[in-house]
Amino acid sequence: MPLIRKGVRVKAKGKPSRKKKASAGDSLPLYQKVKVFVLDGINSGTWPTDSRIPSEAELMKACEVSRMTANRALRELTHGGYLMRRQGVGTFVAARKPRSALLEIKSISEEILERGGTYTSRVLLHCSETASPDLAIAMNLRAQALVFHTVIIHLENDTPVQYEDRYVNPSVAPDYIQQDFSSMTPSQYLLDVAPLTEAEHIIEAVIPDKKCAKLLRMQSKEPCLLVHRRTWTYNVVATKSRLMYPGCRYQIGGRFKPSDGLGLAVA
Repeated sequence: MPLIRKGVRVKAKGKPSRKKKASAGDSLPLYQKVKVFVLDGINSGTWPTDSRIPSEAELMKACEVSRMTANRALRELTHGGYLMRRQGVGTFVAARKPRSALLEIKSISEEILERGGTYTSRVLLHCSETASPDLAIAMNLRAQALVFHTVIIHLENDTPVQYEDRYVNPSVAPDYIQQDFSSMTPSQYLLDVAPLTEAEHIIEAVIPDKKCAKLLRMQSKEPCLLVHRRTWTYNVVATKSRLMYPGCRYQIGGRFKPSDGLGLAVA
């Protein structure tokens, strides 16, 4: 029985298209035109990494804007990681960190090892089956389509921390059924073979059924965190999972920042 439900869906932005230089007739705000002017210079190689770009006074003249407008453009480009400003010296092109269009979802084994714990697992189910009508709709599959199904208990220092019930689209990972998930997690395998471009998470606080509570070594009526996750590989639904965590032994957290590479929609 659900107690609390909260959802978030994040989508990795594809390769950005190169902006064209603004013309006088464009409707862009003036500070945006300055930003476009500077970015064009960076993208074209006119101002390579670590090179000094024109000063505010020079940008004022080149773009026919006020000092306040030029300053705002440089501040925003600096905040966005494109520029670095050195007091008394000038403004320089920053070294850009590699940016991936894929979303990062770590394997639980990796999380446990990073905390210094020992990871083990128990594979309870690993089979092919016919998708139920509701599952076929959720995964955008035809009626009675074949899906791969795994159920695994993940343990940290011999204590269960996650119950994973996962369905996989065979068109995305055709060899999934042949893998040995006693030596690696499904997430590890899928992240290697199926590029993750979009993910949806819906989180609930629920009371697990008796079977799941026993597998997770939880007390009767003890709440747990249930994460409903769908992932996409480009426009194809790759997986649909239910991930259950004992509320007394596990936390789920994240920090999100609006940017030009990530959009967030909270339901």
